Amino acid sequence: MTADVAIVGAGLAGLAAARQLAIHGVDVVVLEAAEQVGGRVRTDRRDGLLLDHGFQLYNPAYPEAARVLDHELLELRAFTPGVVALTDHGPTRLGDPRKVPRWVPDALSRRTGGLAGKLRFAAYALKTSRLDRQEREGRTDMTADVALLSAGVDPTLLETVLRPFLTGVFLEPEMATSRRFLDLVLTSFVTGVPSVPARGMQAIPEQLRDALPDGSVRCSTGVESVRPGRISTTDGEVRAKAVIVAADPRAAESLLPGLTVPAGRDVTTWYFIADGNPELLTEGQPVVVVDGRSAHGPVINTVVLTHAAPSYASEGRVLVSASTLGLDSSIEAEAAVRQQLAQLYGVGTRGWERVGCYPVPYALPAMSVPLTIRQPVALGDGMFVAGDHRDTASIQGAMVSGRRVADSVMAHLGMPAGD
Repeated sequence: MTADVAIVGAGLAGLAAARQLAIHGVDVVVLEAAEQVGGRVRTDRRDGLLLDHGFQLYNPAYPEAARVLDHELLELRAFTPGVVALTDHGPTRLGDPRKVPRWVPDALSRRTGGLAGKLRFAAYALKTSRLDRQEREGRTDMTADVALLSAGVDPTLLETVLRPFLTGVFLEPEMATSRRFLDLVLTSFVTGVPSVPARGMQAIPEQLRDALPDGSVRCSTGVESVRPGRISTTDGEVRAKAVIVAADPRAAESLLPGLTVPAGRDVTTWYFIADGNPELLTEGQPVVVVDGRSAHGPVINTVVLTHAAPSYASEGRVLVSASTLGLDSSIEAEAAVRQQLAQLYGVGTRGWERVGCYPVPYALPAMSVPLTIRQPVALGDGMFVAGDHRDTASIQGAMVSGRRVADSVMAHLGMPAGD
């Protein structure tokens, strides 16, 4: 088989690159080893349930994703823009007062630190959201915790709310993640509301796939090796003028000797059908819950998904997700998860039915200090690489990478860069 461009991997980066190339008349083929598109953005649809592979949210404020995706078609279901944190002194709710004014009394409580330190955090986030990309990337890099403490954020707020919440975002508890990535995360929360598509997170890569010419994506096609102009697959050889490796970072590293990718963050996400009155769980609000106590269990965040998107479980069932760091799906781990969920929600969980458990290796590339956000995508000899490890660990980063690599390929082919 021959094509102008062959892409290895039908995740967000590969599909975004294929879309950009196809729009400009480039003959492109996407090779995917799995049976479906999506890479790490996948959804199991079974027994009337939508089970995403890992707890993932989509923010409609992502500039690149908003440019490419049809939000109306995705039927986005929004979460409450804030967090409920269980502290040693009880639960507290914190959020953007412009969007959840009824939570203002909790913001004034000293359970999560003084008001001045909270206002300094709000000022830091607001100022960051108003910077352009060059200004953000030009700031001196440091770890996220140092950046926040240097901005005067109350240490109690950091330990009871921000660290637990950001652990679920960064998938690491030390907050050793670069402030440059922290700033992007805070900007997305200030400017948008995290959501999920009504048909699950896989609706995002499926929309990208459906924008391509028929036959462009070939699933269940494993790639054995790549070299300039040629790809060896389980179905034979593919020849192309340019080759893009948009596989997951570890597979990309294996296919492209000499390529260096960041360390990976692993996570396990559990799904339960809760019994009892759903209004007893976060008062029926679709909000992320974290554990800000000095001693806590393995759960880094949990949410009642059906409070935001009832379509995630048929027949009025209540679907709860909970995530833990690492790849432990043992019976002992489940017992610890159930025990902590009972404390976080204030209800018994022994009767909850486990309906899914997804250990996700390399769920995110580490965004460590010093962070260079835009890594090269052109490797020479018509070989290219794409993925969130070339930009930022996010849906936005994956799709930006896809567009950047497509523009680089068009330059290689002697075509003008795309819009």
